[in-house]
Amino acid sequence: MAKKGLRAWVKENWVDIANKRKDGSYPKCGRSGGEKRKNYPKCVPIAKARAMSKGQRAGAVRRKQAVANTGPKPSRAATFAKRKKAANGGMQKYIGRSIRGEYGGRNLSNPSYVKYYKGMLD
Repeated sequence: MAKKGLRAWVKENWVDIANKRKDGSYPKCGRSGGEKRKNYPKCVPIAKARAMSKGQRAGAVRRKQAVANTGPKPSRAATFAKRKKAANGGMQKYIGRSIRGEYGGRNLSNPSYVKYYKGMLD
């Protein structure tokens, strides 16, 4: 985005994915002359809208509508949800052939591993 510049950004075909037409197309982003739409708009470039799955589009619209638009400025909502970290602090549990036994929640068999993790787990 930063490499393209503002001119390229303005020239992209922005569409409203929250208000899909009956024929399957999307209306242009923005309203003209008192036009009414059912949902609050979620605007993305048409290339991104086509690349998104049906669930991704629905999630983006849901996030946009969950953000309250209370003022004159439009509300900002992420198009894609952030990835969640693993429940164990982002560390993956190693399950291998040579590691057996349990030590402080970690499976260890090699005495050097026990020695290494002893200071960390106490």
